[in-house]
Amino acid sequence: MTTDPNTTDLDRALAFAIPERNARGRIVRLGPTLDRVLSAHAYPPAIEALLAEALTLAALIGATLKDASGQLTMQTRTETGVVQLLVCDYRGGEVRGYVEYDAEKLAEAPAQPSLFALFGQGYLAITFDLATTGERYQGIVPLDGETLAEAAQSYFLQSEQIPTLIRVAMRKGPDGACVAGGLFLQHLPEGEDGRERLHTKLDHPEWEHVAILGGTIAADELTDPELPLETVIWRLFNEETDVRIHADIPIVRGCRCDADYIAGVLSKFPVEERREMADEAGMIVVDCAFCARKFPVAAEAVV
Repeated sequence: MTTDPNTTDLDRALAFAIPERNARGRIVRLGPTLDRVLSAHAYPPAIEALLAEALTLAALIGATLKDASGQLTMQTRTETGVVQLLVCDYRGGEVRGYVEYDAEKLAEAPAQPSLFALFGQGYLAITFDLATTGERYQGIVPLDGETLAEAAQSYFLQSEQIPTLIRVAMRKGPDGACVAGGLFLQHLPEGEDGRERLHTKLDHPEWEHVAILGGTIAADELTDPELPLETVIWRLFNEETDVRIHADIPIVRGCRCDADYIAGVLSKFPVEERREMADEAGMIVVDCAFCARKFPVAAEAVV
């Protein structure tokens, strides 16, 4: 698979709106950025596919943030499943994520385990941190359904009470390169304009029309790097009189760990605790779970 930007459309999110239908949307496709995150850990296929879906969701939902410095975090928890912890986040076009899992339980699971097989009675938490106001919003929903995308869709229906449609697909080429794409559609929350909250209405015919059209999207359209995202939007909504394309957001792998950042974190610990963390050479070695890198810091150099 070529990554020539003149012939492929990868690693970006595109925002759009359908004003007459009171709807907004995001479409995203990840390629090399996805590979950079996944290659840091050498995950088994089932875990790799799960993280690819989660990273795509993080890019989709994170791209809806109006606060450019805000952060979206997705985290799952379970006590009995194969997956012990999954964390992804998005900030300013940067995505990162990792998975902790039980290798023995995974070996006993089917080759393509269901969401229940991976998580058991698990939960998905979605958190929005708004940097400009310092506000934080979080919703938690059960990991029901067949996919993480279905669980995320339930979050908006249950926690936000906003009709939402989410579709995610992934494919892996013969060369091992991964491509994942996603579509996010949402009815505009009218309560933001001081009007009657959307969920108090009994029906939403304009939303039902948009959801039906969005539901026709094919996995091949989401994951075809030679198909521009604008073309996908046109195919879905070409009969609408007004479809507005808005922000184009490049998506890159982001990890905020570096020696200075880690030294700053360590400085918050008492001196005695830092000495206990250090090895025989006086170095504190910190592992970054996101990028799988080790950062050695001299305990005595931390101030």
